[in-house]
Amino acid sequence: MTLASQVKDRLEQEPNILSISNISKHFPPNIIALADAGLNVRRGEVHCLLGANGAGKSTFLKLVAGAMVPTSGEIRVDGKAVKFRSPAEATAVGISMIYQELDLVPQLTVAQNLFLGHPPNNRGILDTKTRRIEAEKALKRVGARFGPDAKVESLSIANQQLTAIARSLTREAKVIIMDEPSAALNENELEAVFQVIRELTAQGVAIVYVSHRLGELREIGDRVTVLRGGRTIETFDVEGTPDSALIEAIMGKDRQLIERKERQPVTGDIVLDVKRLQGAQGLDIRDFQLRRGEIIGLTGLNGSGRTSFLMSLFGARSHEADMTLDGVPYAPKNPRAAIRNGFGLVPEDRKTEGLILQSPIYKNATLPSMQGQFWARHSYQKKRTIPVLDQLATKYGRPEQNVVQLSGGNQQKVVLAKWIIKGSQLLLLDEPSRGLDISAKADLYKLVDGLARDGAAVIVASSELEELYAACDSIWVFHEGRNIARYNPSETDQDTILKCQILGEHSGVNTDG
Repeated sequence: MTLASQVKDRLEQEPNILSISNISKHFPPNIIALADAGLNVRRGEVHCLLGANGAGKSTFLKLVAGAMVPTSGEIRVDGKAVKFRSPAEATAVGISMIYQELDLVPQLTVAQNLFLGHPPNNRGILDTKTRRIEAEKALKRVGARFGPDAKVESLSIANQQLTAIARSLTREAKVIIMDEPSAALNENELEAVFQVIRELTAQGVAIVYVSHRLGELREIGDRVTVLRGGRTIETFDVEGTPDSALIEAIMGKDRQLIERKERQPVTGDIVLDVKRLQGAQGLDIRDFQLRRGEIIGLTGLNGSGRTSFLMSLFGARSHEADMTLDGVPYAPKNPRAAIRNGFGLVPEDRKTEGLILQSPIYKNATLPSMQGQFWARHSYQKKRTIPVLDQLATKYGRPEQNVVQLSGGNQQKVVLAKWIIKGSQLLLLDEPSRGLDISAKADLYKLVDGLARDGAAVIVASSELEELYAACDSIWVFHEGRNIARYNPSETDQDTILKCQILGEHSGVNTDG
């Protein structure tokens, strides 16, 4: 009997440490994030969770980790029904969540982070000696080569991952959920994390491992459950299940593609020509061109480099590049330089990076165009704002109203209004439809189409491939920091693009259309 067979037999005999059945989550007024999802995790296994963007994975994980309360359904730990009202309650019964964006405190030491919220004490007085000893034990379990006194901010991303895993062990975690742990790791760092996972499962700890990358699942996973449309589709044994079966489960065998309205061929001049752009975390973009009046979509898994590329074009990320703007060398040192050259950025997080929430609508909308005009009259700013908000069909009370009081869709329109008022002709949109309902998404892309028809050049990065497929002239697939394939949606079906996105490879045919 092979070692793999022995491991499989052992896992099949293990009882479920975590059982989730018929769980759902509804948001008002009528949004169904999860409809009927379930998962059974055995003690000592690596159970992978797979699904396309928007499948419901994030909501599912938050319910398991106690960050959200389910609308219906049941969660059992060690056979006992539980109802989590907070992450602390989930942690208390052995469920630990390690988010993709690690929630460590950089300025504190490793030991302080490991016991943050539950420090050892002696009659109410912090016991630093015990904390250090227990921290050393937890670090030894994960094979760390750094000590408990190191500052977290001095550690590599891989060692911060190990710190987060070690923190779970100080809580005596029975199940550790790891959300996209490989997003910021290189191959050597990831293999070190995999080795820790293998050692933990040998000790009986269960791992729920979330990733889009099939190669990782095959290397580390025992079973994989696929979510689609907020529902559990099927659970597979990793061994013996071909990629084709997993991809079909992710996409749906009989899925109907959304309607695509054909756009006229783009004939405008090349406005942006990126021969080479390189940046942190392996960003390496080659031969990227954008024409006047064109809408280019960027698709790819989390951590594929889409946001880094847009931020670099906007002068907000350090990079080295050989690129031209309207035939003239372009090297933005900061966002101010990019704005002067006609760029506008709708950032991924509009609330923290795109708006001043407690400031009036008209001040947000005129912020870029009022640079240097310290004595601009409020009446003048409102006069410039109102026609553009009307053009965008923005629903608001008065221009003096604080933007925080608007709906998500109308907040997004205010962000766009900034760049229309400024006269920006190169728009960079990063996840512009995130958090918007169907109606607001339709309004957004109708607006983007109108801007392109008026001569603007637009790059849209989105996790929603169906939106890009419907709205864009061409779609670039990003994978691990590189732009690996360009597709013409008029000549390519969504499945082909999605397979390239998931597998990180394409057929080699001419994808330019």
